[in-house]
Amino acid sequence: MFEQRKLQVLYEDNHLIAVNKRSGDISQGDKTGDKPLGDFVKDYIKEKYKKPGDVFLGVIHRIDRPTSGVLLFARTSKALERMNKQFKEKKVQKTYWAITKNAPSEEKGSLHNYLLKLPKGNVSRAYANAVSGSKEASLDYLIKAKSDRYHLLEIKPHTGRHHQIRVQLSKINCPIKGDLKYGADRPNRDRSICLHARAVEFIHPVKKELLRIEACAPEDKLWQAFEKMLR
Repeated sequence: MFEQRKLQVLYEDNHLIAVNKRSGDISQGDKTGDKPLGDFVKDYIKEKYKKPGDVFLGVIHRIDRPTSGVLLFARTSKALERMNKQFKEKKVQKTYWAITKNAPSEEKGSLHNYLLKLPKGNVSRAYANAVSGSKEASLDYLIKAKSDRYHLLEIKPHTGRHHQIRVQLSKINCPIKGDLKYGADRPNRDRSICLHARAVEFIHPVKKELLRIEACAPEDKLWQAFEKMLR
């Protein structure tokens, strides 16, 4: 029964379904053997629509396990193929929120690096210039709000590299709160990192209409305080 895992469904039609991923959920199966979020979505569809047999669900993109926010799935092979094409052609605009203790030197700006995924530790390293095996990475950022101790940044990545936002912010001495892997001074109690996939915007693969899907911030005092500031 899908009730064993309550989903926050953000958008749903015959072609796509989007959910607000919690920190700790995995986008698809990995070596841990934990049940991926996609399987819970399949349970939900199967139960809601009384579908016999297997349910088709295509994984369109991924979000790091400790990250929360919008995760999009395809309900048909046609939608999956067309959405994969949009992602490949960089026609999907993703917006992230990140909480950092340190602030960038400028209120808004762009970061451009070359990222190299290291063979050990599941980490990437950012370089100012290209090195062997590195991939170009760029993003825009804006400081959206400030508290006494933290800053809320809005991030718009132009590329989709391994741990891109995490490593690029760390490179400018602005590690994400809770992200021990990239320089945070302490973990969050729930082992999350304060990185949230706030929104995705794209052309619907079948209806051909502009669609923007947003996910509310996690139910955490700091996140909620920042979200309240922006209302």
